Amino acid sequence: QAQLVESGGGLVQAGGSLTLSCAASRRTFTSYNMGWFRQAPGKERVFVAGIAWSGGDTYFADSVKGRFTISRDDALNTVYLQMNSLKPEDTAAYYCAAWLAYRGLRVGGADYWGQGAQVTVSS
Repeated sequence: QAQLVESGGGLVQAGGSLTLSCAASRRTFTSYNMGWFRQAPGKERVFVAGIAWSGGDTYFADSVKGRFTISRDDALNTVYLQMNSLKPEDTAAYYCAAWLAYRGLRVGGADYWGQGAQVTVSS
């Protein structure tokens, strides 16, 4: 069974930065788009960012556009989410995800999920 393991979450003040990493194991995801979703308490899990299997195309939710970047290193089987200018409303559990490339970049769900990394932004 493939695994996605997130790291890098934590507590940061508003305006600060954090980088989340997602390491894949037990299989490679070179033919999968990958990305991040987040879920705030009492809310649905929502798409945040996605990166194409080739690494060339990216897509971001409007709420994070211009502040977050996504990248992947297939040699390391790792995808990253760089989060800048963080706001209290970015507080959520962030989930790494992988899905088959034919589904496109912005999706409502994924084929594989990580366990989640908590990001808390204080005001």
